Amino acid sequence: MSRRLITEFQPQAQIDQVFLATHKQLRPNRNGVLYLQVDLADKSGAITGRLWNASEADFEAFEDGDYVRVEGNTQLYSGSLQLIITAIERADPRTVDEAEFLVLTPADVEALRAELRSLLGTVKSPALAALAAELLADAELMAVFERSPAGVKHHHAHAGGLLAHVVNLMRLADRVAPLYRGLDRDLLLLGVLVHDIGKTVELESHKGFSYTDAGQLLGHVLLGLEIVEKKIREIEERTGSPFDAETALRVKHMIASHHGQYEFGSPRLPMTLEAIALHHLDHMDAKLAATIQLLQAEASIEGGWTQYQQSHGRKFFRGRG
Repeated sequence: MSRRLITEFQPQAQIDQVFLATHKQLRPNRNGVLYLQVDLADKSGAITGRLWNASEADFEAFEDGDYVRVEGNTQLYSGSLQLIITAIERADPRTVDEAEFLVLTPADVEALRAELRSLLGTVKSPALAALAAELLADAELMAVFERSPAGVKHHHAHAGGLLAHVVNLMRLADRVAPLYRGLDRDLLLLGVLVHDIGKTVELESHKGFSYTDAGQLLGHVLLGLEIVEKKIREIEERTGSPFDAETALRVKHMIASHHGQYEFGSPRLPMTLEAIALHHLDHMDAKLAATIQLLQAEASIEGGWTQYQQSHGRKFFRGRG
């Protein structure tokens, strides 16, 4: 059977192919019978797989981040396509074409890296330029930054997703800043760079995507503030001069407020022009990317509408053309 992308799956289709496995869980149903739930991914997206009447041996047969060969059948459940697994086993990675699982190719990452550095190279503020340079010079940090997702499920949930999200926000910031009097372009660009930088510590990105202990206990906002504070101290130690205090506060405020509302986990509401702009640009990019991902995931389902999406409280019109 030839390989199909997840976005090409139809309901009631027989599947026998390799996926990237993440977020595996062994759960009891209402009757206490165990079943295995796992997210199965390729470069087009992900689908939830379930193996009924599973055992501990089934759960331990593979790890998050492994390639697995899966046999089963697709079905619609509560408006979403899922895969009912009849057999699952670890696949030999030597037989896998990793290009089928990479949303971003190495060339894509290289182009995004170059664009990131180019945009940051236009920052004129000496303090902000020094902070950008300090972050970019940390090879270990930037290596994690370039392979990290921006989230584990909802948007840019793929290797390189954080880099893609940040670069797209920088493009938006570069275009939006000149339209509003008093909006500091340099400050907004740095806010974009660091707003999610704590995700380099919050998320595990070596084998699949999951939350680290630090991520669970602190979250990327606090972790991002720690990273920026550490870089500011390193600049001061190297130059022997104090970093501008107000600039430091404004950058940190953008990290602390970028979620926009207390109920969304924001320690502070946006209280500067740059923080307001960052929140709304970040929200727009995340929502549009997540909706595009959803539309692609249901591209093969007939009709002009998606299934009802519980997490969004609505369904979406794809069009009938």
